[in-house]
Amino acid sequence: MELPQSIRNQIEGKEYQIDETGMSGSRILLFSDMVLKVQRKSRETEQELCMMEWLQDRLPVPGILVKEESGKEQFLLMSRLEGEMMCEETYMENPVLQTKVLAEGLKRLWAVDLSGCPADCRLDHKLMRAAEQVEQGRVDLDNVEPDTFGTDGFRDPEELLDWLLGNRPEEEAVLSHGDYCLPNVFGKGDRLTGYLDLGRAGIADKWCDIALCYRSLSQNYSGRFHGKAYSGYDDLLLFKELGIAPDWEKIRYYILLDELF
Repeated sequence: MELPQSIRNQIEGKEYQIDETGMSGSRILLFSDMVLKVQRKSRETEQELCMMEWLQDRLPVPGILVKEESGKEQFLLMSRLEGEMMCEETYMENPVLQTKVLAEGLKRLWAVDLSGCPADCRLDHKLMRAAEQVEQGRVDLDNVEPDTFGTDGFRDPEELLDWLLGNRPEEEAVLSHGDYCLPNVFGKGDRLTGYLDLGRAGIADKWCDIALCYRSLSQNYSGRFHGKAYSGYDDLLLFKELGIAPDWEKIRYYILLDELF
C-alpha cells in the first residue's frame, strides 16, 4: 500500500496490527497511540471527516492528525481512542456494564446542541439515499437479516423501499451516530471513552441509533459474528438503562431501512 509522505512521516518504523473488526471495507492499521484508516473516497468518507471536525470539542471522538487523498483513496491518521469496543469480552461477559456505557453514549449524543450541525440525516435524506441504493443495484443481499426478504418478508429491495416510503414515522431529532453498533462505541470500565466510524452521523431520529444498537446487541449475543454465544442478555436492559419504553414499530422501521445500506 503506497502511503502519502505526510502519513509515512508519522508512522515510519512504528509497530502496528491490522484490525479486521467491522464491516466497512476500510483498511485499518492500529498503532499504540494512532489509527490509520484507508478507504475509498465517497460521500460517507467526506461526511465522516466533516463530522469528526465538528465534534472535536463536543464529544469524545478521535483527533485528526493527518488527512490526505490520493487518487480514489482517502487516508485518515487519527488518535487512538482509550478503552475497548463494546463487543470485547470485557463487556460481552458483563451486559449490565455494557448497557450502562451504551446508554451513556446515546444520552451524550442526544445532549449535543444541534445548532450548526453540518449533516442532516433525517428521513428525507435517508430515503433519498436508499432509493439511490436500490436503483443502482447496490443493496447487499448477502448481508441482510434472514427474514427481511423471501417467503415471510419483502419480495425485493424495491418492495421494501415502497413500504418504507409509505410508513415513515414521526421523527424526534437529535444528534445521531448513524451506525451505533458495538464496535463503534468504546468504554473503559463504566465510562464512555469515544465513538468511531462517523460517516453516517448527523441530525436524525433518536430511534435510528436505538434500533441499530438493539440489533447489534442481539446479533453479538447470539454469536452471529464470531460463533460464540453469550448468556445473560436481556433485550429490555437497554431500555431500562435509558429510562424509556421500547417503540417496536420504530425499531423495526430503522432496522429495515438499514438493510438497504
